[in-house]
Amino acid sequence: MLQAPQRTGLSGPTLIRLLTRLTDVDVPESRQSLSDHLSQWLGWTDAIALSAALNTSPPVIAPGARMFSSAEERECARVRTTLADAIASDTAATSAKRIVPGQAPAKKSAAVEQAEADYSNFRQRYLSLQHTMETSVGNLRSRLRGMVAAKNGEMTRLAVVDAIMDRALLPKERALFGAIPKLLQGHFDRLRLAEAAALAPGDAPVDAPAAEADAAPPADGAAKLDDGNGKAPAPATAPPPVTPGAWLDVFRKDMRSVLLAELDVRLQPVEGLLAALRAS
Repeated sequence: MLQAPQRTGLSGPTLIRLLTRLTDVDVPESRQSLSDHLSQWLGWTDAIALSAALNTSPPVIAPGARMFSSAEERECARVRTTLADAIASDTAATSAKRIVPGQAPAKKSAAVEQAEADYSNFRQRYLSLQHTMETSVGNLRSRLRGMVAAKNGEMTRLAVVDAIMDRALLPKERALFGAIPKLLQGHFDRLRLAEAAALAPGDAPVDAPAAEADAAPPADGAAKLDDGNGKAPAPATAPPPVTPGAWLDVFRKDMRSVLLAELDVRLQPVEGLLAALRAS
């Protein structure tokens, strides 16, 4: 079975470790701290806004704010499940050739599907799923942020900081996530080429008469080979055959794993706001 090349493992989120394993690029682990990275990503206007939010006295919140309940927990779980299901169904159904609306998809053999495989379709689906994740997670984050802001002064400060970070880091986030489909294209091409090489006929043809002579049993009275214990050596085990088109299933599975890992990263701010609401 085809497998992705093994890369040197890195610590960090699952998304980073997955991309390191699947891509053909050696990325040294950064020695910079998270705060150092953020200082490079934030502009001076963002820094001023953050300073004001952190150093200004929090406002007094009027009573009557909506209480946090299990409804928000269920909504967060629903959004995660809905997005995970969309990723699973979309990556499983992504075919090499786009289906015209209203046209029934024709059943194809693995060999035909492999020959028609086009990465542009996978790229488009990946970008579409990224847009769906960004919209759904962004709406959920805004909803929770509003609940956090209505709790008390300190929680309002937290909500303001989250809003500033969301706005400031969104362009960088889009650029980094947007580079993932290009990284996966290299993995797509390597899997395709690896299977093509495995299915290609050998360069050196076997001499049939010589092979038959080697395989013929020894004549009567001839010495028989053994393994030193009076037993004939076991025949060499042939490598398992490569199934044509298996590489495409491998790629779909890897693409699904990367999308799910990206979803986990996108939901981290939501999990932080949920934790703040639970603790308030």
